[in-house]
Amino acid sequence: MEKENNNSNYKSLKDFDPEIYELIQKEQERQAKGIELIASENYTSVSVMECMGSVLTNKYSEGQVGARYYGGNEYIDVIEGLAKKRALEAFDLDEKKWGVNVQPYSGSPANFAVYTGILKPGDKIMGLDLPSGGHLTHGYKTDTRIISASSYYFDSKPYKVNTETGYIDYEEMKKLVLEYKPNLIICGFSAYSRDLDYKAFREAADSVGAFLMADIAHISGLVASKLLQNPFEYCDVVTTTTHKTLRGARGGIIFSKIDDRKLNEKIDFAVFPMCQGGPHNPNIAGIAAQLKEVKSEEFKKYSEQVIKNCRHLAKYLIEKGHKIATGGTDNHLFLLDLRPHGLTGSKMQNVFDMVSITLNKNSIAGDKSAISPGAVRIGLCAMTTRGLVEKDVESIGDYIHRTIEICKTVEGKTVKDFMANLEKKKADLELIRKDVEAFSVKFPLPGVDVTKFQ
Repeated sequence: MEKENNNSNYKSLKDFDPEIYELIQKEQERQAKGIELIASENYTSVSVMECMGSVLTNKYSEGQVGARYYGGNEYIDVIEGLAKKRALEAFDLDEKKWGVNVQPYSGSPANFAVYTGILKPGDKIMGLDLPSGGHLTHGYKTDTRIISASSYYFDSKPYKVNTETGYIDYEEMKKLVLEYKPNLIICGFSAYSRDLDYKAFREAADSVGAFLMADIAHISGLVASKLLQNPFEYCDVVTTTTHKTLRGARGGIIFSKIDDRKLNEKIDFAVFPMCQGGPHNPNIAGIAAQLKEVKSEEFKKYSEQVIKNCRHLAKYLIEKGHKIATGGTDNHLFLLDLRPHGLTGSKMQNVFDMVSITLNKNSIAGDKSAISPGAVRIGLCAMTTRGLVEKDVESIGDYIHRTIEICKTVEGKTVKDFMANLEKKKADLELIRKDVEAFSVKFPLPGVDVTKFQ
């Protein structure tokens, strides 16, 4: 007869901590019943989630494959080796020409490890300005405040989009490069809806002898599917997250050219021991599992559908009278400009939460404040994972349009005043919420039985 074990280590979460268990169930329900439009979020697979909840979380593995600081890493070495091999294969890279590190905890540590590895404190970096769609880690700072560690340890100056067209002004960028003479140029974004001209960036970098790094965190799945321009043709270093369009576990990857500059060796040392401790083995296994899928025809079709859905939703909203930055999109996201409606992203993010639509406020070219920006960012990679096609995203466009139409009639200079005045429209918003949830639960969610919410 098996001996009963009352040790809490052997109890299920439901039995040991029902409070946390119940909160996870509530989050599961929120995801199943909501429309997820945050461009940096996606639904990963059951196989990836199995990696994340495995015994790999018990193991420490500081160091590189075959050169660990602890024993017992024979299987961890194989797992990480597979992740590195599959990462190179996903982007058709030659292991003799490109090094790869899959240990970064996320995209931000990956970027900082690159800076730490190939630059000196005080060196100059140049990236896309945050209000133009860039990322905090690309050297963002305001006129009065340093915001990111990338602008704290390194001198930074941004290039920007044209405020009238919303497109990156490449000629102006090249002029700024010649004036500023950065040591590193970063091409990448978190809220720019067009493809990038990596050749133009390479020309700018060569004009001053700078390194060129692409941050493809948002578009790596689309790049792997060969639907966007290839940064590896022109860049010295390429970084990415693994959970957006790539649809894997949360983490980061750094690719670096193998040549006499020894970038890959410098970056490996910057990741560990300079910036991180032991890698997160469940995440690396989850990344490896997802990268296996990236080479499949199924993933290519998924990536194609992401772009189709995003373009269709942008077009639908434009036809409804809304303004989209650059007038459309080449990738998985776009910015919905709320300024013509007298609204802000900070107000509308709260309202969309009320109708079970999740998106985020976002700066847009011409904005003065990131706290009260003029746009919301909309992405389609998550809902495409659930099986939506063009006709389905028209329903999403309708819910967005109806919500904005209600809010256009509400006054309130501050978010607090606006939300207080919105109480009068609560019944109208509740009708939209019910429609959104009835719509959402028709589409499967990996690892979740959505039928229990129908």
